[in-house]
Amino acid sequence: MQILFISHKYPPTIGGMEKQSYELVCGVEPYHQVHKVLYDAHQENRVQFFFRLKKRVKKILRDHPDIDIIHLNDGLMGYFGLWLQKYTKIPVVLTFHGLDIVFPNKLFQKKIVPKYRKYAGFICVSEATAQACVERGFAADKIHVVPNGVDHDIADLNIDEADVSQRFYTQFGLHLHKKKVIISLGRPVKRKGFSWFLEQVMPKLSEDVLFIMVGPRSKQKSPPLWRKILPKTWVHEIDLFLGASNDEARIRTLLRQPDLKKQVIETGAIPYKDVMSLLSIADLFVMPNIKIEGDAEGFGLVALEASLRKTPVLASNMEGITEAIKHEKNGYLLPSGDAEIWIKKIEQLLSNPEDLAQTGGQFQTFTLDNFSWDKMAKGYVEVFQRILK
Repeated sequence: MQILFISHKYPPTIGGMEKQSYELVCGVEPYHQVHKVLYDAHQENRVQFFFRLKKRVKKILRDHPDIDIIHLNDGLMGYFGLWLQKYTKIPVVLTFHGLDIVFPNKLFQKKIVPKYRKYAGFICVSEATAQACVERGFAADKIHVVPNGVDHDIADLNIDEADVSQRFYTQFGLHLHKKKVIISLGRPVKRKGFSWFLEQVMPKLSEDVLFIMVGPRSKQKSPPLWRKILPKTWVHEIDLFLGASNDEARIRTLLRQPDLKKQVIETGAIPYKDVMSLLSIADLFVMPNIKIEGDAEGFGLVALEASLRKTPVLASNMEGITEAIKHEKNGYLLPSGDAEIWIKKIEQLLSNPEDLAQTGGQFQTFTLDNFSWDKMAKGYVEVFQRILK
């Protein structure tokens, strides 16, 4: 089988979708003939990539007439590939990750989404994303669910916890061994629920609990002018489209409170190895997502990474998170927005450190047994073969 992969999400750019796209191509390449049109930030900017895309794809299709199937890595790529529906009879498969199908713009939902339905098949990273496709009129027999994988090497990383604690003390002046550590990872966007967690959960936890928030932070101290003058609906859609940090202002306001200042540390963006180090010494990892209209969590890759470091995961029981975390098998799924239940579960787990360590080991085993990039790549190949038959 010959496959053409077209993706605008790819290393060296860093991100979950970039990682997924990279692992998919590399996972399929040893077993099938692979052709690629991939965005490389070292070679061009994204505007140049899309401007040159059609010419590059046409050349590959001319040079390799035996290509069997084409894969587009997300909804945006699906939009820029719509011309393929008339240009070639080669089946085109499109992957949806979540937001790229539920994006709330009326024009997008009314004019663009119906055109997607003409593709040969769709791969969704979760059942929640698949259901979103069904609700928008996609044929159920064209929809296939293939969850993302995770790097098994994460489980084998050798982390010097004493060194991590010392470096953390040098930078932030806090002794981690005197604290019960909760950690989160990700951009401060509203659906992640970080401000909700700060406001509704942290004030009720004991003073020896430290919440470490890892993820990129904006250097701007005040919102840009366009956020103040544009209608709220427009601002919301722009935030979603750009992946803007639309929860950051609320987080900054909350962290001015004296009590929270003592219990919360923002690290900003830090190197991957440092992220893994903090995951290794944390007692709990939280993913407290909340419902935001028009936005969605496609999967829960960071939760799987935490699980592989034997850090028990507490996550909201919603959207694509439930594809990554299975309740009491590799984490705990809790009702979104129910502060009382979150507080009770955190207190229960932190009060039994020995049980917590044992649970982390069991959860790691489940994640290793059920999630891998190789399993994901094979799942994609099976879908391709099914569509070709």
